[in-house]
Amino acid sequence: MDTHSVLKRAKAAALSGAFMMTATTAFAGEITVWCWDPNFNVAIMEEAGALYTAEHPDTTFNVVDFAKLDVEQKLQTALASGTTSALPDIVLIEDYGAQKYLQSFPGSFAPMDDVVDYSKFAPYKVELMTLDGKVYGMPFDSGVTGLYYRKDYLEEAGFKPEDMEGITWDRFIEIGKQVEEKTGHKMTSIDLNDGGMTRIMMQSAGGWYFDENGDLDIVDNPALKAALETQAKMANAGILYPATGWANYVNAFTSGNTASVITGVWITGTIKAQEDQSGKWRVAPIPSLDGVDGATHASNLGGSSWYVLSSSDVKDEAIDFLNEIYANDVDFYQKILTERGAVGSLLAARDGAAYQAADPYFGGEEVWQQFSDWLNEIPAVDYGIFTNELDTAVTANLRSLVDGKPIDEVLKAIEQQAKYQIQ
Repeated sequence: MDTHSVLKRAKAAALSGAFMMTATTAFAGEITVWCWDPNFNVAIMEEAGALYTAEHPDTTFNVVDFAKLDVEQKLQTALASGTTSALPDIVLIEDYGAQKYLQSFPGSFAPMDDVVDYSKFAPYKVELMTLDGKVYGMPFDSGVTGLYYRKDYLEEAGFKPEDMEGITWDRFIEIGKQVEEKTGHKMTSIDLNDGGMTRIMMQSAGGWYFDENGDLDIVDNPALKAALETQAKMANAGILYPATGWANYVNAFTSGNTASVITGVWITGTIKAQEDQSGKWRVAPIPSLDGVDGATHASNLGGSSWYVLSSSDVKDEAIDFLNEIYANDVDFYQKILTERGAVGSLLAARDGAAYQAADPYFGGEEVWQQFSDWLNEIPAVDYGIFTNELDTAVTANLRSLVDGKPIDEVLKAIEQQAKYQIQ
């Protein structure tokens, strides 16, 4: 069953009342949650738990803060050993790893499509947690992408905001050349040792490293080919500020060295932390890949979702909690957007006041509204179970493309390395 069918069935069930749980449903127990990032995921889950406890006083929450790697290792170890007593009731899983857990440990996570109306969420988020016609997980934050740019630099180079709307990557490169010529600033920064930009570009055209059957799709993948060629063009055009590592990448735009940054919405807080740059930034849709069928101006980078363990003694309670808060409380999404900069994937949240507010930092633009509009346009792709391994193969070979190696040879090298890594 495809995602569209799942959503259709979910909506029909909702209308029939299958989703409704009475307000008097009685639960009693403690819900343990594993997640990472105390200022984002942990704080948001604690807020959600407090809201639920206010209506269900007998339910309490134990939100455990681990490093992301520790969450993944502990979850992997417990599932592999079958030691379910060591597992929490709810765990946060990065979207790129969802299928790996669902396929590697069948039956370990509770399906929620008999309770949750998934038609309420951005389709791409539902796709990544769907397996064999069942939907697992509660969609959480999105990594919907945007093109953040310095309006003052672009104006100095002779460009207006409308010149940044609906452009291709080739046009972006041409603009970048003129920006450097007239302002001395590089157009943007990419860490070629990181697979993030490749993923952004691929998904914007509805492509990924794997086909619909989960098989490697490298050599004849037009979206991947265009993504790699585009990055090589940018590097060879001289519009990139060199970056190695996260701190160096962030410093490239926060210091004013570059005229733009293309990444997920979660970077907004980092940009706005530079108070002296208030009013100088604007946001536009990301460029589209030239000559690729289905190319769009919307994509994703990152994002996570909540999953309930089938072994949980309070499984029904945990699902009810996620459904009541994350699938229905629009005000909750306004609060976490305002306080944490979290763009959730519940589509109804877009109608809230926080999403429609003008942001003086971005010249009075309704930035959150723009991102929430792009959210619904992100092409749904199957991340498969080996995204990290493919990222490694891509970054190991991208530099050779920049240095002049033919694209077909580079793609074959990526495929060969990937086969070795995932065998």
